[in-house]
Amino acid sequence: MSAPLLESVSGVEIAVIGGSGLYNLDNLKVVGEVNPLTPWGHPSDHIVISETPSGKRIAFLARHGRGHYLTPSEVPSRANIAALKHIGVKVIIAFSAVGSLRQEIAPRDFVIPNQIIDRTKGIRDSTYFEKGAVGHVSFADPFSSDLGDLLFASAERACEKAKIHKHKTLVCMEGPAFSTRAESHLYRSWGCDVINMSVIPEAKLAREAEIAYQMVCMSTDYDCWREEEEAVTTAYVIGNLHANADNAKRLLVDALPRVEEALANGTLTSVKELQNASTYAVMTSPEKRSAEVMNKLRYILPNLQ
Repeated sequence: MSAPLLESVSGVEIAVIGGSGLYNLDNLKVVGEVNPLTPWGHPSDHIVISETPSGKRIAFLARHGRGHYLTPSEVPSRANIAALKHIGVKVIIAFSAVGSLRQEIAPRDFVIPNQIIDRTKGIRDSTYFEKGAVGHVSFADPFSSDLGDLLFASAERACEKAKIHKHKTLVCMEGPAFSTRAESHLYRSWGCDVINMSVIPEAKLAREAEIAYQMVCMSTDYDCWREEEEAVTTAYVIGNLHANADNAKRLLVDALPRVEEALANGTLTSVKELQNASTYAVMTSPEKRSAEVMNKLRYILPNLQ
């Protein structure tokens, strides 16, 4: 039975974005669903509103849609982030399947990355600032380090039989095909540790929308750089997705009350630093600004100047 469709929701401060293999949080009580129409369209799927043991509400969104019908390049990331911001989200915990580029990061290990290299091809809508409202935000440190530290500690406590790694570099490729061996070796030579197809533009858009964002990477395979390994197949990847999804839910059981407490106490520095961080991002002269684009931006940035 599907959850009731709610007319509106507000004040939901924490969101979870589920990647390949993580399509629901079936260990939480579901309150209902919302499907906001943003200026950039509808999100990937209905946003599921659940209740944590403390009684707080959190949002869950399946990045590729339930049933996994959207390729990484088709995900409506602008609508996803805008919809979450509009219902009050301040923190996003994003999960993603990744390939490992390092011997020490084994399949079913978890990684909390702190850097990104973008190898997408410019076919994804990757900014809210465009077409008459040119804006720039800082992206030197693409993840929220204090949120990452919290999630790393929870993963170490809760994830069974999985090694947890942090301070790693994630490279994002276009997909949907996996890497060639030459590409895999190239990324290793650059110092990359894991690879996925989803962090860009999601992390950039979250930063523009003033939302603290941290991805949790769930290793499914060794990509194809190890010559002694068979090339990556979908069947092999799926075999590890289910185990990773179970560990992801265990991580959240430990992490969610700690994130709730940190938000209540004001101890997540990244959340405070991002408040109104995009208020003065637009550099276009006032007389040259598009009124239409500025109105769209105020859907996520009501204080935009």
